[in-house]
Amino acid sequence: MKILFLDQSGKPGGAELFLLDIAKPYRNNCLVGLFADGGFKKLLEQQEIPVQVLTNQVIKVSKESSLMEGLSSLNKLAPLINKVIKISQDYDLIYANTQKALVVGAIAHFFTHRPLIYHLHDILSLDHFSKTNRQIAVTLANRCASLVIATSQATKTAFIEAGGKPEIVEVVYNGFQSENYEIDESKINQIRQNLGIKQQFVVGHFSRLSPWKGQHILIEALTHCPENVTAILVGDALFGEEDYTQQLHKQVAELGLEKRVKFLGFQADIAPLMKACDLITHTSISPEPFGRVIAEAMLCKKPVIAAKAGGAIELIEHQKTGWLITPGNSLTLAEFINYCRQHPELSETIAQQAQIFARQHFELTTINQQIAQLLNQLMYSGEEMRKLRKEIFTADERK
Repeated sequence: MKILFLDQSGKPGGAELFLLDIAKPYRNNCLVGLFADGGFKKLLEQQEIPVQVLTNQVIKVSKESSLMEGLSSLNKLAPLINKVIKISQDYDLIYANTQKALVVGAIAHFFTHRPLIYHLHDILSLDHFSKTNRQIAVTLANRCASLVIATSQATKTAFIEAGGKPEIVEVVYNGFQSENYEIDESKINQIRQNLGIKQQFVVGHFSRLSPWKGQHILIEALTHCPENVTAILVGDALFGEEDYTQQLHKQVAELGLEKRVKFLGFQADIAPLMKACDLITHTSISPEPFGRVIAEAMLCKKPVIAAKAGGAIELIEHQKTGWLITPGNSLTLAEFINYCRQHPELSETIAQQAQIFARQHFELTTINQQIAQLLNQLMYSGEEMRKLRKEIFTADERK
């Protein structure tokens, strides 16, 4: 099976890191086509996964763009579309990993008749997408995709509620290699010492810096916590959200938290930093499609406080494998941070239960097997259809 993976981003976000893992088994029979250059290309090359940057043209259409803005971009996309059509003829499947990739992949599917898979990493709600962009995604998926892979039940439900066909969508969670989250204790101690947080109660936040990810809520919560509670923010602005990064720095300065908040930027390997934390927080103010950071924190055997919405509800059982709180409420977040700090034995027990759950449900080998089975079923059914069409065509000729 030869697969052409398509992704719009040159930067390694959650969707890209997942693609990195699912492309590995096909590295000898695949190509990852990117619509931008950047760090993600380097990560693919390090894993010896064939990769090609298909365009240097910046695609300015965003999730909030109007129909006119989308249509005006089509002329600029023409060279990219032509290139994808040509390349896809050498592959059995087109695998679109993002919405812009879906648009280009759907057009290539129309011309080449290669089966199209759409991996849906977003909750298709008006919180994240304009009405036009949501309709485009659903329409293209319904008409062109043989399979939509949703990252959670919440993602699947939102797709169907937006008009998506229930019969084409399957849920597959993100996968992880458990051994990658086993870090030597000496390395953890060294990290805490280097960051000057050895004596602190450290709360970690791991996400791109974006308003809907809610880093400002954690910063506000710190004002209701003791002086020895420190936060580390791991991540950077990815999609034109640099203004928010500046707002966070300004917020920290205005609240006098410069010594208690550390901005560590993007980190390719977050497991050691997670292990150096006492607690991980997830503060998204809109429903999270899956909650990759939550799963990784669980694998690191760290207690997690998460916003009660979207995929997080499927990952965490309240007060058993973590804590779920009302999104956007900094006071409640502070209460639970203080509770974890005051009850370390209970936090440890919950973290252990969470780790067991994560290893049972998110092991990469199992997840890749699920995807392989779906793709094989798709190829098998497609081959059967081609044989049937050939038989019908041959019978018509005989007549």
